[in-house]
Amino acid sequence: MNQTHQADWDLEQSVELYGLERWGNGYFGLSAEGMVTAKTQQSSVALMDIVEGMNERDLKMPALVRIENILDAQIHRLNTAFSEAIEKVGYQGRYRGVYPIKVNQQAQVVEEIASFGARFQHGLEVGSKPEIIAALAMLEEPGSLIICNGYKDQEFVDLGLQAVKMGFECYFVIETTTELPIIIERSRALGIKPLIGVRAKMNTQVSGHWNSTSGDRSVFGLTATQLIEVVDLLKQEKMLDCLQLLHCHLGSQIPSIQEIRSGVIEACRYYTDLLKEGAALTHIDLGGGLAVDYTGSRCAGEQSRNYTLDEYCEDVVETLKQTLDEQNIAHPTIVTESGRATVAYSSILLFNILDTTHFEPVNLGTVGANEPNQLTQLRGIIDYLKPARVQECYNDAHFYRHEIRELFKRGAVDLRTRSVAENLFLDILHRILALVEDMERVPAELANLKESLADIYYGNFSLFQSLPDVWAINQMFPIMPIHRLDERPTRQAVIADITCDCDGKIDRFIGDPEPTSTLPLHKLNEGEEYYLGVFLVGAYQETLGDLHNLFGDTNVVSVRLDNDGGFEFVKEIHGDTIADVLSYVEFNPKDIQLRYRNNAERAVREGRITARERQQMINTFNTSLQGYTYYEKET
Repeated sequence: MNQTHQADWDLEQSVELYGLERWGNGYFGLSAEGMVTAKTQQSSVALMDIVEGMNERDLKMPALVRIENILDAQIHRLNTAFSEAIEKVGYQGRYRGVYPIKVNQQAQVVEEIASFGARFQHGLEVGSKPEIIAALAMLEEPGSLIICNGYKDQEFVDLGLQAVKMGFECYFVIETTTELPIIIERSRALGIKPLIGVRAKMNTQVSGHWNSTSGDRSVFGLTATQLIEVVDLLKQEKMLDCLQLLHCHLGSQIPSIQEIRSGVIEACRYYTDLLKEGAALTHIDLGGGLAVDYTGSRCAGEQSRNYTLDEYCEDVVETLKQTLDEQNIAHPTIVTESGRATVAYSSILLFNILDTTHFEPVNLGTVGANEPNQLTQLRGIIDYLKPARVQECYNDAHFYRHEIRELFKRGAVDLRTRSVAENLFLDILHRILALVEDMERVPAELANLKESLADIYYGNFSLFQSLPDVWAINQMFPIMPIHRLDERPTRQAVIADITCDCDGKIDRFIGDPEPTSTLPLHKLNEGEEYYLGVFLVGAYQETLGDLHNLFGDTNVVSVRLDNDGGFEFVKEIHGDTIADVLSYVEFNPKDIQLRYRNNAERAVREGRITARERQQMINTFNTSLQGYTYYEKET
């Protein structure tokens, strides 16, 4: 490593710059060599070592890396935190966690959650027939909890009833009153007593992107009137003893602990009055809501949270106990559906940088004796550039550059002259920026000058496939280099993907305390790859990704860290081939090959190519069909 880097930069500065300890939840750190590590209490492995192992296995960038240990640890933390809170406040009920499959439906993820959660009887939440089939295949522990949300037809109900007979605690959560007659009819037809829950519309409003799941206009849940209708129908059918669960969901990412407390209190009111109506309630399901602190700001912002996991669990348990004790009501089993907080930390998107664009001068040469006056005036701005006149110089630079561009459009100056003008303009702006950074009061027009001069780093990934929430809802994920962190990053950049879409860029990054529009990065070294990691991407990103520009799923590796500091590749999944993604949009690969072969044969008949060239072209075409959809560097 360069000795100057050691002298003016250290690892602690990188940790602070990228906020590693603020958002990492204890799962990420830096090695002495300046590389990001994934870590548990027993082990620590550099992500660059995993990249090297991928290269040896011909698994190219971009790639999604899943760290099994982190997923295991999160399930353990959640269940342990609730158990400790229950013991601390003297709560008489127990805790049962379930994972909502929709948060990340990949088979490997669901399988690992079922396996790691078995010791806690950690269950699954499903919202469709495919999801309940997946749950019934993955869960092996008798008594495991399955929560059935969403709309349920006869087939869905039959699957759930049969799950009960197999020994699972499978609850049908009534979302609309039309579902209940189906459940009643099928339970009698199959001779299986159902486990029923009701979802109440919550009036408690929460902040953040995902607050529409509560309130009167919520798509899901029953109003007070509909809840009474359900109770009355169950009484009429002599099945009220089947109503054993109350479901109250506030939102997916609740940033404020005060909002959680308020929601729990409201849920207790529903629980108390349903008991008075004769329901045999034993479970209260508080849905999701446990937030992930994506920004590390530890505040009630929509992408952060103002509480810890321990505080969340203790406040939920304590609020339930206090509220229900006032009514002398037995403490129910607590159920939560924490999906985002369970899987977010365990997945990291890795990609390499292919190229950069720098907005800085490269040629300040002269044009010659016939240099236009506008160019001379532009060049002369440097002579009177000083702090007191930065706004004037900024205005003059834009004016003369515009004049030269107009001359170029009319053919009055040539391309070389315009090139000199553009470089002079950039030189002036960089000089202005250097002055502005030391000024106490910056003119409003110059406030975003730094961003307008930032580099563009072109990453080998598709934003729409791998990070759809960045584009769709302005979600921020922690992004940083995974190596060279013992060096000072000297460039400010935005990140563009390789899709041909102007929206395929990231220009909003986590800062302290406010978001920033550029990311500090290192200058690329000739002949060396430069790798970035996007962290906390385990929730929803794989599920929501699309085929924009027909970029498919990335390569995926699942890694298990060993206690001796090593690791093993547990599973590897090669990303989509070009043939795969074409078939997803209804192109038949065999038909495509035939059509191309016919076109090549036509070119032979017309004398454009030889028969040997035809065969070479067909071989290239067929090989490409089986290739990766992302940029592949020649080796």
